[in-house]
Amino acid sequence: MAGLPLSFAEPLLLLGLVSLPVLWWLLRVMPPRPRRVEFPPTRLLFDIAPKEETPSRTPWWLTLLRLAAAALVIFAAAGPIWNPQTGVAAGKQPLVILLDDGWSAASSWDARIKAADELITNADSDRRGVALVPLSEPTRDITLMPAGAARVALRQLAPKPYSVDRVETLATLERFLKSTGDCDIAWLSDGVDTGRGSEFTEGLAKVIESRNLTIYAGGAQSAQALVAAENAAAKMTVKVLRTENGIAAGTVRAVDAKGSPIGEARYSFGPQDRETEAAFDLPVELRNDISRLEISGEHSAGAVQLLDRRWRRRAIGVVSGASTDTAQPLLASTFYLSRALSPFADVRLGDRGAPQQVIGQFLDQRLPMIVMADVGALSPEIRDRLNAWIEQGGVLVRFAGPRLAQADDDLVPVKLRRGGRTLGGSLTWEKPQHMASFAADGPFAGLTVPKDITVSRQVLAEPDAVLATKSWASLEDGTPLVTGEHRGKGVVSLFHVGADMRWSDLPMSGTFVEMLRRLIDMSGYTSKPGPGVASDPTAEMVAPLRTLDGFGAFGPPPSTAKPMPADYRDRGTSDHPPGFYGTAESPIAVNTLASADRIAPLDTSGLRAKRATYTNAEPRDLRGIMLSTALALFLLDAIVVAMLGGGLAALIRRRAAPAVLALAFMLVAIAPSSTRAETSDEFAIKAVTQTRLAYVVTGNADVDSIVKAGMSGLTLFLGQRTALEAGDPVGIDPARDELAFFPLIYWPIVPGAPKPPQDAINKIDAYMKQGGTVIFDTRDAVEAPPGDNGSSQTPGMQTLRELLSTLDVPELEPVPREHVLTKTFYLLRDFPGRFNTGQTWVEALPREDDDEAAQRPARGGDGVSPIIITSNDLAGAWAIRPDGQPMLPLTPGEPRQREFAFRAGVNIVMYTLTGNYKADQVHAPALIERLGQ
Repeated sequence: MAGLPLSFAEPLLLLGLVSLPVLWWLLRVMPPRPRRVEFPPTRLLFDIAPKEETPSRTPWWLTLLRLAAAALVIFAAAGPIWNPQTGVAAGKQPLVILLDDGWSAASSWDARIKAADELITNADSDRRGVALVPLSEPTRDITLMPAGAARVALRQLAPKPYSVDRVETLATLERFLKSTGDCDIAWLSDGVDTGRGSEFTEGLAKVIESRNLTIYAGGAQSAQALVAAENAAAKMTVKVLRTENGIAAGTVRAVDAKGSPIGEARYSFGPQDRETEAAFDLPVELRNDISRLEISGEHSAGAVQLLDRRWRRRAIGVVSGASTDTAQPLLASTFYLSRALSPFADVRLGDRGAPQQVIGQFLDQRLPMIVMADVGALSPEIRDRLNAWIEQGGVLVRFAGPRLAQADDDLVPVKLRRGGRTLGGSLTWEKPQHMASFAADGPFAGLTVPKDITVSRQVLAEPDAVLATKSWASLEDGTPLVTGEHRGKGVVSLFHVGADMRWSDLPMSGTFVEMLRRLIDMSGYTSKPGPGVASDPTAEMVAPLRTLDGFGAFGPPPSTAKPMPADYRDRGTSDHPPGFYGTAESPIAVNTLASADRIAPLDTSGLRAKRATYTNAEPRDLRGIMLSTALALFLLDAIVVAMLGGGLAALIRRRAAPAVLALAFMLVAIAPSSTRAETSDEFAIKAVTQTRLAYVVTGNADVDSIVKAGMSGLTLFLGQRTALEAGDPVGIDPARDELAFFPLIYWPIVPGAPKPPQDAINKIDAYMKQGGTVIFDTRDAVEAPPGDNGSSQTPGMQTLRELLSTLDVPELEPVPREHVLTKTFYLLRDFPGRFNTGQTWVEALPREDDDEAAQRPARGGDGVSPIIITSNDLAGAWAIRPDGQPMLPLTPGEPRQREFAFRAGVNIVMYTLTGNYKADQVHAPALIERLGQ
């Protein structure tokens, strides 16, 4: 029957269906009319309704039941067969079997072999010769053989793991047909056009001429394939291809080199889709371990995508030492670095902790590359771990800045001069420099030297005999812009300018992106290496390691496999079958299909041929089922007639059925309400309900009592003179308490006190990077010996220096006259406390080069200084007794010294709370004046 795999052994018996209308008329049985007998007492029965009545006509549904039973008997007599055998008609001429045996035939290979075996069996019964033609072997001779030999040859065939070019077989087939004469041809097609499909069908039509052709297609699983795997920034994607229409879905599995599963990704096709995508949303570490993608349930080499190190996406850690990266992220060095690196790697920003903590986390995660922007002092532990990581193959890229310029660090390729060089401006004769060249033997070789990039400030390298060999990029005056060296298996590189726009405009250029990409290429093997990246000019040949068979399973390389160039990027062929080549440590993958390959359904409509389908099930005789169903319908008819005639009335009596339904559903909804003890963090609630100042508890009772009284006195003064109504100050322990609740922390330095643990130092560092300010007060200005460096020789300053040795401290300077801290609330010239001889240090402001900027009444950095250092004992001057009288005397005790100490405290608090807005407010008169003009 058309559209169904159904045939009849005796189709003429289906003419019996014509008699069904006659049966309809006959089955409308009229019961005999009862004979009327006059009997007067029957008048008493007229008012009694009869319990059972016999219809005058057979109900229509009963007639339909009888017709269905009769039709089933007719169908059964015709000999129905489900999944009948179809194919080449019987004859005496030879049989030629064309067999598609590429990767696209593997998914339905069993059905193809079964169809060929049936053809050979029928040819054997007709005593016909058989010629077997696998289309993947154009050079194979075509000969007629007995059916038994053909069956043996058929069992020796297997699908190939690459695409088959059918056109190449036409010449051999044409020679055979000319020598053989008349024959029947059966083409067992896979229905997939992998290229030149129309050319083959046109050529086949010319070759077979008027011979009988039967094309087997359909009825078997269609082929699907994987191409274009891409390890993108957030996920790994792979395209799934098919040739048929209709809604479909499936799963792509990801496994590692050992065959262990890593993940699965679902995909779905729309009604008309021929291509869709599967995405693996996995961490980059897991995605980098994937070496094989395969479609679940699809056993073919085309459904496998092999991955090597070219598909690995490296994760790069970026850490900055500048606190301004948090204050204004769009101007931060991390912004430029992440934009330049994100197209080629997964960027992990270390902006939620101290640089030392972040670097330790990156090392624990085994990242192949770390970028450090203006990171100064490092603890010995972190420095040792970085050196070991570099020796094992890590790539460290550093950018200069104020912190690095003041630090003594050996994690740079060359020795640096302290400070730096400023080019341009009113205080220097030198002009900003342009880039001059890239080293021919460096990673940037081949890049075009941009002429529009200028450098206004840099850190200089100490001249030595090997400086030229370590210079990868230079300025016009010969000073290095980028230096680097190999250490063990790794690389250390330094950009002698910052990663933001303050020192140069390199981060805004396309050259900056390309330079970073070259450095990324040095951290591992890439699928698309940039030009000039340590590539071997000679074409290295790699031998096959293990290859795929047609079903997508690994096996030893065949004898026909040949070595290939190490930079081979094409699809698999008979000479280079899909699989892994090279060494087991660093194999190179070759896939069945290239990234740009697509598949399409094979169009055979231009061929004059008989169509047949592959049958996956055995033929089944339906006569028994139909006769059994007809018998059941006749029994049902007999029961219905008996019921309508009243014969079952005596058997079925109405009685009160004891309907006792005892169904009890007990829903015990005892929700295990776990009484969770709401542990309220009193410290956090106290800190966030009101703005509070904080101080570090040192453990020295006298110092802590004075500092607490001083912070309370400053809080009271703030409430009297400003709009800030702060809460009582809070004493904290940096190693235990959360610091983010407080805008300002006062830390009195006790000489000889033990250094806090590194965890506490890291918390302070993170607090400063995220916008907090810490006042370190050594309280020993009067103890400083005379001389220029006397203030740095006091016991308190020595203790402070040891504490800050592992803290990433920015470049500092005494508070300049035009600093916004001097004008935040009161106009101040200095910041006295109990003493007035000590200096107050803050983060150094960016240098202003133009004269107009130098005349500004106030200057502020991009944010708030994270650190303030003084020795004037501010808290001692603020400390007051409960009766309102000062707790400690002042030195030298000038009349308004305590008043100015309180004013200094107000300015510091307002500075930490409001930032540098005052630096913009002071321009208001100039702006108004210009608008008036």
